[in-house]
Amino acid sequence: MEIPEQYKYAVIPHVMVDGAAEAITFYAAAFGASEVFRREGADGRIVHAEIRVHRSTLMLGDAHAPFASPAAGGPTAGLHVYVPDVDGLTAQAVAAGAELLSPPTNMPYPARQSMLRDPFGHIWILLSPTT
Repeated sequence: MEIPEQYKYAVIPHVMVDGAAEAITFYAAAFGASEVFRREGADGRIVHAEIRVHRSTLMLGDAHAPFASPAAGGPTAGLHVYVPDVDGLTAQAVAAGAELLSPPTNMPYPARQSMLRDPFGHIWILLSPTT
C-alpha cells in the first residue's frame, strides 16, 4: 500500500531547539535528512533552516523569544512522518542516538508505527502503510 495522499503533503512543523546545527547533524544521521538551506545570525546561531526528511519539510532554528526550546518545558509538537520502511528507519534513528519509546508495531489502522524521542526532546512518530 502506498502512503495515503493526505499524508504526502502536510503542515510543515517549525521547531526551536538549543543547538540547531547539532539537531541538523542528528536528523541527517537518524532520518536521512538533507539540509535545504540555513540562515545564521551575526552571532552564528541559526535563525531559520529547512531540512527534508523523506520528501517532507521541517523548519528549525535556535530557540529565541518568543519561542523556547523543548528542554525548557518539554516537547511542543509530535512529528508524524510516513516512510517506506519504518523498521529500518527506526533502527537507524536509535543507532544515531534517538530514544525508542515504542518499537515498530502493526496498528489497528493500516500502518506500522514506531515512536522515538530525539536528543533535543522532540517526539517522532514514524509510520509505514500496511495492507
